Amino acid sequence: MRVNINLECTECGERNYLTEKSRRNNPDRLEVKKYCPRERRQTLHREVRR
Repeated sequence: MRVNINLECTECGERNYLTEKSRRNNPDRLEVKKYCPRERRQTLHREVRR
């Protein structure tokens, strides 16, 4: 039931992180503040579909 997802930076558009989530517990798109190496600071990362 767990699926792999990519997290994309909302500022630069780079896909920095690969993680997994449960669609049963989190049916909507995941949004997390993570470190972006291109921006060199924490930015909002959103789940993107492959």
